[in-house]
Amino acid sequence: MNRSIPTLRCAITVLTGLLLLAGCSGPAIKPTVKPGVVAPATPVEPAAAPTITGEPSDGAPSTQVDINTIPNAVPRPEPYSKYGNPSTYEVYGQRYTPLKSSKGHVERGIASWYGTKFHGRRTSSGEPYNLYDMTAAHKTLPLPTYAQVTNLDNGRSIIVKINDRGPFHEGRIIDLSYVAAMKLDIMKTGTGRVEVRTIDPYAPSAHLATPSSKTEPTTLASTPATGQGRFLQAGAFGVYDNAENLRNRLSSLTANPVVINKNDQTPPIYRVLIGPLSSDQEARQLADQLASAGVTGTKLVSN
Repeated sequence: MNRSIPTLRCAITVLTGLLLLAGCSGPAIKPTVKPGVVAPATPVEPAAAPTITGEPSDGAPSTQVDINTIPNAVPRPEPYSKYGNPSTYEVYGQRYTPLKSSKGHVERGIASWYGTKFHGRRTSSGEPYNLYDMTAAHKTLPLPTYAQVTNLDNGRSIIVKINDRGPFHEGRIIDLSYVAAMKLDIMKTGTGRVEVRTIDPYAPSAHLATPSSKTEPTTLASTPATGQGRFLQAGAFGVYDNAENLRNRLSSLTANPVVINKNDQTPPIYRVLIGPLSSDQEARQLADQLASAGVTGTKLVSN
């Protein structure tokens, strides 16, 4: 009878140990995966499929953040993630093959974002996701990759570190962190048309200037003289880089002259103007044409 007590204690101890192991072998070893992030592949197992059931809806944090205090990601040489770059992986029945190199990669498409639902979870590269970091997810670029992302509708540009996999919604090419989406001003719509251009971390300024390093030209279009005609204003920016990005985009959409006008304020405002135009009707037709291409918020100005 007395020997049964230590036997019972031993059984309880073993059972307790097994329960503890079961608790540690859940999310810590095989974390829940968001739609848009693939669990890191191991040398012996393929990447896990996303787990969605029962998870709360994604969204923005309740605490506001001053995005002007958060700098762009700084490109630097880093080794590729051991677990974030499997030869192939499968999500929702579709197989993806990560690229071996990000050199010279440029693409345009739709960007989305992800926030509080995944804050603190492990990304595909192994780093924890922080919605306040300038990061992003991509389906096939090597992890990590640094890239410049430009909003094609307003000309804003940012630099992010791509350290995650996704998005796996059809038609989307990149998933931005919450703060990165804030900086590109795509929070209201949830998505935005962007260009993704990769950066060589060994020579970040060789082929691509960062948004803060572009040089303002020595001469800008002066304010159109009175009576010169009508102009369609497509945007007004406090940073020349953004005005130049929009000017370049508009030049591919219209045969009309597109100029940047700098006023005399301190700090200056850079207005992107199309024209001169011959009539109000021509201005309305041009505004409709640009709206169909995703450039909205234009207005007619006369000088």
